[in-house]
Amino acid sequence: MSMTTPPGWYPDPGVPGTERWWDGTAWTGHTRAPGGQAFGPPEPVTVVAAPVVRRRGPLLAIGATAVVLVAAIAVGVVVLGKGDDTPHTTSASKSATAPVAANSPSPNPSSGPPGDPHTLVDQLNGITLPIPDGWEKTDDAVTGLVTMATKDTYNCPGDSGFCHHGKVTTSTATMTDLKTAEAVAKNDITDAANDAYDHDPVGARLYNGITSHREVKSGSVVVDGRTGYLVRWEVKTGAGPGGYVESLAFPSTVGSEAMVIARFAFDAGKDGPPLALMDTVTQGIAPIGGGRNGGVGSSLPPPSL
Repeated sequence: MSMTTPPGWYPDPGVPGTERWWDGTAWTGHTRAPGGQAFGPPEPVTVVAAPVVRRRGPLLAIGATAVVLVAAIAVGVVVLGKGDDTPHTTSASKSATAPVAANSPSPNPSSGPPGDPHTLVDQLNGITLPIPDGWEKTDDAVTGLVTMATKDTYNCPGDSGFCHHGKVTTSTATMTDLKTAEAVAKNDITDAANDAYDHDPVGARLYNGITSHREVKSGSVVVDGRTGYLVRWEVKTGAGPGGYVESLAFPSTVGSEAMVIARFAFDAGKDGPPLALMDTVTQGIAPIGGGRNGGVGSSLPPPSL
């Protein structure tokens, strides 16, 4: 049974070490240190709650949503009072259904404005990624992750279904004691490979599983002016040509600088995207609103076959 959660500061699992303001109707863009000074009056945004995704390896959860838990009937307006860090709420209607346990709902990442076909926007982590020609934003109804994939699909060589030749997702690493980008990337790569080529979130083995893998690249990399780390594997599968999987971890530029994870999955063979495109997309990651590496509106040349 659901009930209305009163306005207040609650722990934000998407940005560990911070609290986010719930206005009684919806989440807002206001954050602060636990019990302390607010981080300033950002432009109010409406975000929704989500559970974390269960991991199969060491404790590492992705801050993303597959099921919407907050249904706002009327959106509140958030303003800051003078001499007070607590946002005050006014609205025409306060009717809303909030989660029963609303201590730490996670904001929902957004894939950005639908009118810009060249940019993937991760609102939660404050970044944009350039979408290559021949790719598009996709809605992942199962994981809820910010996702882009090749437009062309094909019949999966293993279990029935449709597969993409390439896919990129972004998410926030939460509920982990790992502190460095290197540790996060090395810990994530096994799950990234399994999710891409061994079995999908509902258990289908679209490529008849992974039969072997080898590391082809690893090391530090600069992402949006910050030092990150990548690990790239080549995987062989029971059906089809296999592919290449990469886990890229880097500190977020917003909130408490939680680690962001970008996962790449490219098919091998003549139909798969060139591996160099992984590096090109990485170099194009920029803050929301534009940046030195292309940012909003950037377009990449089509992958060569």
